[in-house]
Amino acid sequence: MAAPLGQYKMVLFARTTDKEILRGAQNGGIVTALLSYALDTGIIDGAVVAAPSRSKPWRGKFDPWRSEPIVAMTRDQLLSARKTGYNISPNVMMIKEATRSYGLDRVGIVGVPCQIQGVRKAQLYPIGMRGVPDKIALVIGIYCMEVFPYQSIVQIVEDHGGVKMESVEKIEIGKGNFTVVTERGRTIQIPLNETRDLEQPGCHVCLDYAATLADISTGSAGSPAGWSTVFIRTKIGDEVWKRAMQAGLFETKPIGQVEPGLGAVEKLAVEKITRNKKTLEDRDFIGTKGLRNPYITT
Repeated sequence: MAAPLGQYKMVLFARTTDKEILRGAQNGGIVTALLSYALDTGIIDGAVVAAPSRSKPWRGKFDPWRSEPIVAMTRDQLLSARKTGYNISPNVMMIKEATRSYGLDRVGIVGVPCQIQGVRKAQLYPIGMRGVPDKIALVIGIYCMEVFPYQSIVQIVEDHGGVKMESVEKIEIGKGNFTVVTERGRTIQIPLNETRDLEQPGCHVCLDYAATLADISTGSAGSPAGWSTVFIRTKIGDEVWKRAMQAGLFETKPIGQVEPGLGAVEKLAVEKITRNKKTLEDRDFIGTKGLRNPYITT
């Protein structure tokens, strides 16, 4: 298979059979279940994941909407990092820390597409990461159309949504909306075309939606509520997935049995590529033609 969904060996719908993980999952609990299994079986010694901020407490507890990277070495630490965060967490910078300070020989990492690209570049050209590339054992990617700086999330929720951050139970991005669910069950939907100026600027030049360079990539697009769409992309990903399936960790459905299906994932991937190529073309014009000296004629 080729772009925009990248190379893959298999794609399917799945959700974990681990009820504890599923209860707190954003969708099908794929990432947490895979990493937990990999820890238990020695595939990895620990994983770099995004978790609620510990360095900046929020009303006396971890801030659930401000993400920061941690090295998770236990199931409990993985469980604490469940659900999707929509502000950027600099996970890649923690890989070296995981191998040096934590002494890990087999590291798992979770990231959005741009971060997965960074991991693969570090493996090819390990400048500043001597001894690290061979210790990256499992790379899991998460679909991503855009992320937001933390202050942008606050602005969207409080200014656009009209609710306080402390009342938010869940945040989700999908179907063209930034959706906020409050503790009392109220749902507020803000169209994403109203939030584009608040996105992380780098998102506007990224051409990868489905984390095409990961061993396994996953997200909610195309799948029914409570499930995830999963791409098995590499030999490592295939081996880990097969072992997890043999252990009864997931239940699955063939891609052709569920609507809206793979077409919805491809539609989003094409939309991101098309939109951001336009941004790149506009920047190229400004850089090469738009700033040409008006006094020089050709």
